[in-house]
Parts: sequence; structure tokens; C-alpha cells
Amino acid sequence: MLSKDLEQTLNDAFRAARARRHEFMTVEHLLLALLDNNDAIRVLKACGAEISNLRGDLVEFIDSTTPLIPEDDAERETQPTLGFQRVLQRAVFHVQSSGKSEVTGANVLVAIFSEQESQAVYFLKTQSVTRLDVVNYITHG
Repeated sequence: MLSKDLEQTLNDAFRAARARRHEFMTVEHLLLALLDNNDAIRVLKACGAEISNLRGDLVEFIDSTTPLIPEDDAERETQPTLGFQRVLQRAVFHVQSSGKSEVTGANVLVAIFSEQESQAVYFLKTQSVTRLDVVNYITHG
């Protein structure tokens, strides 16, 4: 169901969030992880995004807003937010309904745009990347 590349991207994202003791895995964490995903990068670059600027904005936002797990609380794990879960569920649903069998980073990128109130969408818009641009690129190249 998930492409190998996307699985690796998600695993790396969770590892990074855990290593930084982030209490939550957010939509912004997901977008940051997609900046290391081949399918998502290809789409973002084609849509004119400045990847290094986007990465910098996301890292700064995540580091300044994400609550940390206390160092003495070894039992608690990083938890995905509802928004994070909705994005992945939406990507899976869209891929299934289109008759395809594999969810890629590009599909997740499209699904992120449904989280209109997220900073992730705001940062994409500051790069002049729209959902329509992403869908058009995926559909027509």
C-alpha cells in the first residue's frame, strides 16, 4: 500500500522526532520528512518551491512550537497528531479510489493541502505551491 520510499520517509521522520524528544508528530513534521522523499521533492521542485527555504521555515516552526517529552519520562513515545493521521488516511483513500495500489510521497503532499489551518499549508503557499499545481504535475507531468 505505501511505497518503500514513503515507508522509509515516515520511519525516518518518527526516528528524528523521537531523537529530538518531540511529544507529537505533526503535519509539519510530515512535510519536513517529505523534503527527503524523492517523489515529493520532484513535485515540489517542478512547482517552483525553494526546498532549503521551506526546510528552514519548517525546522524553525517545529522546534519553537512542539512540546518536548521530559528527559526523565522514558516510557512516553512520540504520538502522531490527528492532523498527521488524517493526511495519511486521506492519501490512502485517494489512491485506492483512483484504482492505484501504491501511496507515494506525492500523494501525501496532495493530502496535506486538506489541512488548511496547518502551518505546513501556509509554508507551501509562501512558496507559491498550490494543491492544483501539485495535482496537475502528478497528473500531467
